[in-house]
Amino acid sequence: MLYAVAHASALVAMDVKDVYRKRDNLWIRLHESGGRRHDMPCHPELAASLAAYIKAADIAEDPDGPLFRAMDRKDRRAGKTLGKTLGKTRLHWNGALSVVRRRATEAGIDTPGINTRSFRKTGLLTYFNHPDAKLETAQLMAAHKDPKATSLYRQTNNKVRIEDVQKIRPGGEENQYGENRNTEESIP
Repeated sequence: MLYAVAHASALVAMDVKDVYRKRDNLWIRLHESGGRRHDMPCHPELAASLAAYIKAADIAEDPDGPLFRAMDRKDRRAGKTLGKTLGKTRLHWNGALSVVRRRATEAGIDTPGINTRSFRKTGLLTYFNHPDAKLETAQLMAAHKDPKATSLYRQTNNKVRIEDVQKIRPGGEENQYGENRNTEESIP
């Protein structure tokens, strides 16, 4: 999710055929809200992980099947160990959220607010930390229609400078107009 900068709903909507080769690179096709299709090249680590997942899950021969699948419920009824076999049904985004939270706990990450959107946000924030990052490119990666939505992930304007903090003057000091700014006025 981090490297795809995608919504969880777009990821779980992917079919196996939505992971494809274009020239020498692996690409993913995301299905965003409103039926919009969004093709994106894979980061090398994402490409390796997806290739390993597809091979381990043995789903390459099912191109029209869901890429991310729920666990097979038949295994539970048969008394087999839970979590050994992928089923044929698509993983719902709530299931993806459960996986994210469980994996975070297993990794020792104690963040109560972690969710599927955390990875999208982290991916964009990490991209914007790169000196060559461009708003237009981030907008394309995030499939945002409006650059204002993408610019919310930029944190360049969120840096508080010491000079700004030093302008805070408690104690009722007068401003340049001779008015005491810290006195309470009664409202008629």
